[in-house]
Amino acid sequence: MFSFLFGPGKNSIKNALRNGAIIIDVRTVHEYDQGRIKGSINIPTDRLAASVERIRQFKKPVVFCGRYGAESSAAVRFIKKNGMKEVYDGGNWERLLIIIKNL
Repeated sequence: MFSFLFGPGKNSIKNALRNGAIIIDVRTVHEYDQGRIKGSINIPTDRLAASVERIRQFKKPVVFCGRYGAESSAAVRFIKKNGMKEVYDGGNWERLLIIIKNL
C-alpha cells in the first residue's frame, strides 16, 4: 500500500512524472477545491467509470492521488481493468505533492 513512499513504486512514480504523467485527483470536488496539486485533474471516484475514455485519450502515464491511499489504489485497479497499463498509485495527494517538489 505504501510502495509510493518506499521502494520501487516511488521511483516508478518519479519516472512517470518526469515523462509528463497526468495527475488525476479522485477526491470530491469540494475536497479538491480546498487544496490540490497544480495542473492536476479532478475526477472524483464516482465519475471514474464515465471518464475512462477521456483518461485513455491523454495517451500519457497517469498517476492517481486522493485523500487516502485506498481511493487512489481503487482507481488504479479500476483503470487497469479497463486496459490501461501506465497507471500509478500516488496515494495521498499531499505526499505526492512532496514527491513532485523534490523532482
